[in-house]
Amino acid sequence: MAQTADAAPEPSPSAMDRTGARAPVRVELLSRLTELPAEWDALAAPCIWHARGFLQALEASGCVGAGTGWEPRFLLGWRGDTLAGALPLWLKTHSYGEYVFDWAWARAYQQHGQPYYPKLVSAIPFTPATGPRLLGTEREVAALLLGVVDAWLEAGEVSSAHVLFPATEETGLWRDAGFMAREGIQFHWQRRGEADFEALLMSLTRDKRKHIRQERRRVHDAGVRFRIVDGHHANAADWSLFSACYARTYAEHGSSPYLNEDFFVRWAATCPDVPLLFIAEVDGQAVAASLCAQQGDVLYGRYWGALAHIPCLHFEACYYQPLEWALAHGIRRFEGGAQGEHKQARALEPVTTCSLHRIADPRFAEAIQDFLRRERAGVADHTAALLEHSAYRRPAS
Repeated sequence: MAQTADAAPEPSPSAMDRTGARAPVRVELLSRLTELPAEWDALAAPCIWHARGFLQALEASGCVGAGTGWEPRFLLGWRGDTLAGALPLWLKTHSYGEYVFDWAWARAYQQHGQPYYPKLVSAIPFTPATGPRLLGTEREVAALLLGVVDAWLEAGEVSSAHVLFPATEETGLWRDAGFMAREGIQFHWQRRGEADFEALLMSLTRDKRKHIRQERRRVHDAGVRFRIVDGHHANAADWSLFSACYARTYAEHGSSPYLNEDFFVRWAATCPDVPLLFIAEVDGQAVAASLCAQQGDVLYGRYWGALAHIPCLHFEACYYQPLEWALAHGIRRFEGGAQGEHKQARALEPVTTCSLHRIADPRFAEAIQDFLRRERAGVADHTAALLEHSAYRRPAS
């Protein structure tokens, strides 16, 4: 795992020993997010999903931690008194809330009498958003943190380690560390110079444009109007409404929600610039709500739910309202979340996502590597087929 450290910025005095040399790196393991140091946010910025407020809201509300199957195992690399790098990890005893599905791998282990859990995962809980997973720029620190993961794998403390939706610039480092790449598909909207929603519609094919207008008209004719509030202005009643809508969506699918009202309230209180609520009302009475998250010029679609059935309301709340807001507020990219080919007909396009996986047992690693080779070919073919049916007009030849 030894790697040559890249050239780094001039170290701060606290990162140097008394001789003026760079201080050695000390690795610390945190298993409680309340212990995240004050220096954490400076290292994690600008990724909203690594903010202390977000992570500690998850823990304080009981959404992660002991008994949830999401137990923090954060690795922090200190150079003197300076937090030089970090690797947020979770010890998982199931595969829920990840959005990269490895249930078949777990079944294969079980069929051969081997434990698949616990495993290590570097991901944002319940959030399939792309972004950094290794924090900090020093390759020396990154190598030390990855060395800890190596030791856990070699000691048999975990079956495997997984990195979900990492930033593109990280993938080479993970692959060099022996992780196997897996590809998937999400649907994102990328700004193409449109000034407003009408301009966006005019960039689509005639049938897609007509269909979207029909869907929006049905919602409008049903008397639905939207109120948009951010974390600064959403009140307790707004979060109670959204939580009820969100929980109902899970109940309709026969499952329990990952998050609770306490989490949403805590998150909004500590990170008020991030959450954005789209609340649908009829005659002043709330009937549905969707939640997005904003980070700079990127908007992430997250959750939604409705208390009453209104045709096409899902599309309006989850796609058309966020896209209209994005166009008005300088957003460059809108990530629509996991899965959902229906999003392509609504101006989102397929993009390839990545995850990386290291399997300790060489027998399973070989079988999974073969599976991933075949799966990548299938993903490439499927993406190409989707792009052949783009909602966007083709440039005139």
